[in-house]
Amino acid sequence: MAAHASAAVNEELNYLNWQKGIWSWLTSTDHKRICFLYLYAILFFFLAGGVAALLVRTELAFAGPTIITDPHTYNVLFTMHGVFMIFLFVVPGIPATLGNFLIPLMIGAKDVAFPRLNLFSWYVYMIGAAIGAVAMFNPIDTGWTFYAPYSTTTGTSVSLMVFAAFVLGFSSILTGLDFIVTIHQLRAPGMTWMRLPVFVWASYATAVIQTVATPVVGMTLLLIIAERWFGAGIFDPSKGGDPVLMEHLFWFYSHPVVYIMVLPAFGVVGEIIPVFSRKPLFGYKMVVVSSMAIAAVGFIVWAHHMFVAGISDFSAKFFSIVTFLVAIPTAIKVFNWVSTMYKGSISFKTPMLYAMAFVFLFMVAGTTGIYLAMLGVDVYYHDTYFVVAHFHYTIQGGAVIGLIAALHFWFPKMTGKMYNETVSKCAFAALFFGFNLTFIPQFMLGMDGMPRRYYDYPAQYQTLHTISTIGAYLNGFGYTFALANLLWTALFGKVKAPRNPYNSHSLEWQTQSPPIHENFAEIPVVTDEPYNYGTPTGRGH
Repeated sequence: MAAHASAAVNEELNYLNWQKGIWSWLTSTDHKRICFLYLYAILFFFLAGGVAALLVRTELAFAGPTIITDPHTYNVLFTMHGVFMIFLFVVPGIPATLGNFLIPLMIGAKDVAFPRLNLFSWYVYMIGAAIGAVAMFNPIDTGWTFYAPYSTTTGTSVSLMVFAAFVLGFSSILTGLDFIVTIHQLRAPGMTWMRLPVFVWASYATAVIQTVATPVVGMTLLLIIAERWFGAGIFDPSKGGDPVLMEHLFWFYSHPVVYIMVLPAFGVVGEIIPVFSRKPLFGYKMVVVSSMAIAAVGFIVWAHHMFVAGISDFSAKFFSIVTFLVAIPTAIKVFNWVSTMYKGSISFKTPMLYAMAFVFLFMVAGTTGIYLAMLGVDVYYHDTYFVVAHFHYTIQGGAVIGLIAALHFWFPKMTGKMYNETVSKCAFAALFFGFNLTFIPQFMLGMDGMPRRYYDYPAQYQTLHTISTIGAYLNGFGYTFALANLLWTALFGKVKAPRNPYNSHSLEWQTQSPPIHENFAEIPVVTDEPYNYGTPTGRGH
């Protein structure tokens, strides 16, 4: 791709120093700065949710009460962990941060379609986060799913917390709408749909899910408030309501939201693997089609969470079959990633290590998901630690690892500095080993019948719980080490990043590092097919 940059551009002037002062950041409509506003916020909640998780795992390290004195406090902590991690960290995760930073750069635009709306979405997110923080003064103990009828009867501040989630949903919708219009309307000359980077395609599919599915959970959360305040009798069976309806409405959103979390990570991996394999992405068109197929099928599989909830036999069989169908587009992606690496000149830089870890971990997530899609097996595994392990291999092994991979890959472009490769690889080793040490024992606990969300357990499960807790601390250390390395480099690093340190051919690498305020000195013109590695001249020259 040709970025026709002007030689007169001052390489020292960039979006980071274009304007100075906190107020310039809080009022900025630059998509790159808004990326950092989101990034600092979500990493704060990642830290808070991680501390809650470590407290829960510390309590579970040994049978009997240890550091948590009562079941209510335990329930509050795992609810805090779930709410912070899902609504405040993983859902906005890659879309609101790297999506904001990269989409305009990748399509050759100067900014998103609605810059002021983009900034407004961050303020909506912060308002929702503030409401959730206030709710923690009378913390809820329902779990992050807010299942009725308990959520409609407990005396904790459920109404305030679900209203916080409702407000956060608006932020997600606004971001999705902005990205859809940006991708449709602001592509550079020559940037056809079949020349879009796979990260942009993944972000587009994610944006569609955000705008279509999020209103459903918003409606559900308002119905919970109506039930609590006005006794509407929608979900409470004592008032003629149906708690299974709550599950249908919740999971109609909350299964597609898994793909809001994971699809952008698919795009990240699709960008990293060709660069460090020095090969074109194998089967580009099929990767694109599979992204949209996952988004579409994701809307018709929600009730596989409800096989033991009393749904009809026909419904159970239907949702079991379509759940198996999700494996097809996912397997296409894995096959294409591995085929891209096959006979490639692989460079094992830190982003590539995270991308390869993603492929392995998500294969574990997908394989164990097949067990839960089988009606007879799910009856046994439902609400056991097998589900906990599967969920974390999907979300943490997928979405979170994808985010960390993306931060390492595009860090030189975002900050103009190069991090310490040795330190980052050590952090990766601790993170990867700690993650598997945490959740492999939980698969074993689930297969042995250990229920999830229990404050205490029989002594027969203690060894596996102890190993899992050790792994959790190692995993937490790995994340802290990795992010601290990036933060230290951003603040104090001395090694400047070149314009294109990885010799990537995608458009965002053709501008300076860090980019100027308007991304490109001149609107780029795209002339080559995507991922045209191996040619003497690269992309678009």
